[in-house]
Amino acid sequence: MKKPDVGPFGVVALVLVLLVQAAALAALTARPWPATLAALVTGAAAGRLGVAWACRRGVPAARPTGLGALVAGTVGRPALAVGTLAVCAVAVAAVPGRPAQGPLAVVAALGVTLLALRHAVRRFGGITGDVLGAVVELVSTLVYVGLALTG
Repeated sequence: MKKPDVGPFGVVALVLVLLVQAAALAALTARPWPATLAALVTGAAAGRLGVAWACRRGVPAARPTGLGALVAGTVGRPALAVGTLAVCAVAVAAVPGRPAQGPLAVVAALGVTLLALRHAVRRFGGITGDVLGAVVELVSTLVYVGLALTG
């Protein structure tokens, strides 16, 4: 992770994330503009909320230097609760006619991301800046897809 270059699997992952996000965002733009705006804000905010969850107390840094060491264990439970409630409140307006779908998409995306984070902590010994970047993209992508789903 210290190398500045990106390997072939990293390129494939980035392309896949961009394609999935573009498809989900295209579906979301067909909605009325307030719902589209709420969906865009929800996805972006949820990605940053995922970083807050990754930096909660009890999550170690993988190395003694770097971004992970700077932010690991710095976020308390009250901040996580307020942030999660705020993002879920915005998400209510993201899916017209289905007020529960937005908050469910946020909670589900955070749940999947916490599992991925647990794996990263087991594998690397903690979080790094690369893990935090992956968390942002994973949460945002999952939220956009969850908001775009129609039944």
